[in-house]
Amino acid sequence: MTQNNNTVDFHSFNLHEDVLTGINSMGYNNPTPVQQQAIPLILEQKDLIACAQTGTGKTAAYLLPLIDRISHEGYEHTSTLILVPTRELAKQIDEQVEGFGYFASVSSIAIYGGNKGDDWEQQKRALTTGADIIIATPGRLLSHMAMGYVKLDQLNHLVLDEADKMLDMGFMDDLIKIISQLPKQRQTLLFSATMPRKIRDLAQQILQQPAEVNLAISKPAEGIDQRLYLTFDNQKLPLLEHLLRELDVQSMIIFTSRKSNVSPIVRSLKKMNFTAEGISSDMTQDEREKALQGFKNKQYQIVVATDILSRGIDIDSLSHVVNFDMPQDAEDYVHRVGRTARAASTGMAITFVNEKDMFRVQKVERLIERELPKLPLPEDFGPGPAFDPTRRDGGSHRSRTGNKPGQGSKGSRNKSKHHRGPKPDANAAPRPEGQPKQEGSDRPIKAAVQKEGGNGNKNRSRNRNRNKNSNNQGGSPASSAPATPQV
Repeated sequence: MTQNNNTVDFHSFNLHEDVLTGINSMGYNNPTPVQQQAIPLILEQKDLIACAQTGTGKTAAYLLPLIDRISHEGYEHTSTLILVPTRELAKQIDEQVEGFGYFASVSSIAIYGGNKGDDWEQQKRALTTGADIIIATPGRLLSHMAMGYVKLDQLNHLVLDEADKMLDMGFMDDLIKIISQLPKQRQTLLFSATMPRKIRDLAQQILQQPAEVNLAISKPAEGIDQRLYLTFDNQKLPLLEHLLRELDVQSMIIFTSRKSNVSPIVRSLKKMNFTAEGISSDMTQDEREKALQGFKNKQYQIVVATDILSRGIDIDSLSHVVNFDMPQDAEDYVHRVGRTARAASTGMAITFVNEKDMFRVQKVERLIERELPKLPLPEDFGPGPAFDPTRRDGGSHRSRTGNKPGQGSKGSRNKSKHHRGPKPDANAAPRPEGQPKQEGSDRPIKAAVQKEGGNGNKNRSRNRNRNKNSNNQGGSPASSAPATPQV
């Protein structure tokens, strides 16, 4: 085993030379802690349950040993299925397979919804021909499986990545349906940023005598200036505008849990002469990729992103992070604010907390073992909600000015009436069983809510060796495909 200053290098895992060449081409030097622990266990073909926060190298921890095995076993069938919560993550993993497996001649295909009809046909051809690795969102994979041409009866490896996120999005039933059609004898790897009881229950159902890797959640860097503001929802946008006038913003991500908030925030930023772009599931895949790439290339100072994309965005070293809405999980808070203050630099993390989310603050404080400063609103804003960490709903509390939560104070620049969103349509069809939760919520900045599901760009198969002729165009099976929830 080769070691330098107690640091294990990738050669110590006895990976084949073609895989090591792929690792070097991707700019990887030494394995992260989760990679050091997980790779040997996976190479020993053990089932594994691994808990490590996003950004610790979990994807490479399972891809590298699986690619090494696939490239030298000579499988003539699809050997590996990776299930993920979002199409962004599916595409990101597909790109990593292409990089790590370039010299090992491993093929992959990303299967996700929101595409054009010809992408369905391309996915169908790849599934029929058999790529080595399938990376899929559960809803779209089930749609293909219902057509009868998906062959996973000889599957060797199953990976559930961001398992906690998939369960939070309502994919539990879909996962069970998919797994019930897979071979019982397989290697199953479950990776999750958190380990709640429901993940433990799922692991007991699908894993056999698993090994465990559990990395403690790292605390935010000392250089991060963390600030909390207690606000009613209608105070958030004016407060953001007020703070931005005082900040030196170089690069900022603003996270919101409501996709209907993205456009109003972006419009407000542009009026303040910031270069800004939004990212939500209403955008096509081409639009999302263009926005992300523009941000990485410093074309935009600020990007506004929905919660559903927060784990799929591979961007670090930010000067500022704003949680326009309090993250649902304490671990997500740590991951988001950790994008600032990299390499001993400084950064700022600002979080807006409304009256419904105050109980989440205590969970974050327990996790990071420190109390977060709750700063007062500017004088002309009037009072925000009083801090009450025992409160778990909007309730009917009134502010000290007598305004209902959501109504503006006299000093607020937001003169519009509080919108409660459109009334439910009595004739609307119920949400299909197992459909993931919508990004939208009950109180957007604007009442207008756009429909989900724009067209995406063509998802290109990485199967160079087996699917070189898979670029033919075809029609969409819209008339025959079942109505299955997509991501």
